[in-house]
Amino acid sequence: MNTSIWDWTVVEDVIPLLLKGFAVTLLATVVGSVIAILLGLLLAMARRAPTRLVRVPVRAFVEFVRSTPLLVQLFTVYVLLPSLSPFVIGASVLGIHYATYMSEVYRAGIDGVPKGQWEAATALSMPRGRTWQAVILPQAVRNVLPALGNYIISMFKDTPFLAVITVHEMVFQAQEYGSDHFRYLEVFTLAAAIFLIASYPTSLLVRRLEKRLGH
Repeated sequence: MNTSIWDWTVVEDVIPLLLKGFAVTLLATVVGSVIAILLGLLLAMARRAPTRLVRVPVRAFVEFVRSTPLLVQLFTVYVLLPSLSPFVIGASVLGIHYATYMSEVYRAGIDGVPKGQWEAATALSMPRGRTWQAVILPQAVRNVLPALGNYIISMFKDTPFLAVITVHEMVFQAQEYGSDHFRYLEVFTLAAAIFLIASYPTSLLVRRLEKRLGH
């Protein structure tokens, strides 16, 4: 048994497993991001609905999801919907959880559109749907793209939570290998390095986009 602190043979052995898990991590992030981006926009628009029958329940839903831990949400849905695959549950819960945060970002972007834009659309007798599509949303979304990007990066870094419902993402693979071979240092160091390599360049791109849109 190798008792050295660092074993390069472990590195060679575990890399394929980590990359396999990383593919699942990326897929969960992509699926969750699509859900969060679309649902977040719908929630933001619903909170501006003319009737309280829509606004109040949507606001209550957003506050409830934002006020409860992601880990609790994952466990609850996993127990209540055992017929669904862990991956579907994990990606969906991630998406819904972050949709509530993105809805606030969208809401800020919509509120940031000058009031004159709404008045001009009304003066031109544009239908409400056309006003949203052609006037409000293009300006609002452009202004909040960096914030949305930051939330997607945060979602990517939260994917290890999916391991608790047996989604075979990268941290799950690291835990399995570590418990089978009693080697944790190499495995989790590599997992951390992969997260860093994937997320840091993306964060730089988001920062560059933020500076570009700020000018």
